[in-house]
Amino acid sequence: MPTNRSYALSIAGFDPSAGAGILADIKTFEQHQVYGFGIQTANTIQTENKFYDIQWTDLDFVLSSIEVLFNDYEIKAVKIGIVPSLSYLKNIVFLIKQLSPKTKIIWDTVLKSSTAFDFLTIENNSELISILNEVELITPNYEEILKLGTAKENADTITERLTKNCAILIKGGHHPTETGTDFLHNQSQIFRISPENTKIYAKHGSGCVLSAAITANLALDQNLLNACKNAKIYTEKFLLSNPSKLGYHYV
Repeated sequence: MPTNRSYALSIAGFDPSAGAGILADIKTFEQHQVYGFGIQTANTIQTENKFYDIQWTDLDFVLSSIEVLFNDYEIKAVKIGIVPSLSYLKNIVFLIKQLSPKTKIIWDTVLKSSTAFDFLTIENNSELISILNEVELITPNYEEILKLGTAKENADTITERLTKNCAILIKGGHHPTETGTDFLHNQSQIFRISPENTKIYAKHGSGCVLSAAITANLALDQNLLNACKNAKIYTEKFLLSNPSKLGYHYV
């Protein structure tokens, strides 16, 4: 058992059901033997079945929290979840890179909750690009990648354009033809990551768990492809853990 653990940070919302957001991320970090820090972007009232309300955290409070942690700890990887605006996200990303240029940032592009509550609308493409230039990976599903482009673009053209800025993992849960298969895109290659199990139980927060597992694996110095492959295996165990929408975490 290692006595010194790598540090990872989740900057995300608080879900009192613990299925998604910071609580799910910290559970995932711990199972990977990575020490997890957490900063709330929002406090929510929700269960695995219904979203009731949200209170966003003041940006200055979030930025101050980031500065305190990075001043004291060498944080190797950061996962960012729900944010209210691209400007809010840009301030977070740019501060992290200012404080620690080598830290890898994973943005889980949660634009809408699994219970259909809208968090973020992409309105400024140039601001989006400036953010992606500083990010290691984004993890949209098929529906989310369409919202990162224009109405005239399809998923392939959006992905091809945005991989000039960062790597993209297209999650397969909502794919119209290849459900469950993820595709990791970078500037030169596409990697197919097939599921080991096709019969799973739908879970609240499965996207959070996947992106947190990738973050933990990057904090453990895995390369991006292996980090994504191993995170998928972990997430499948989470999806298979029980028939309810609230999953159990184990290695």
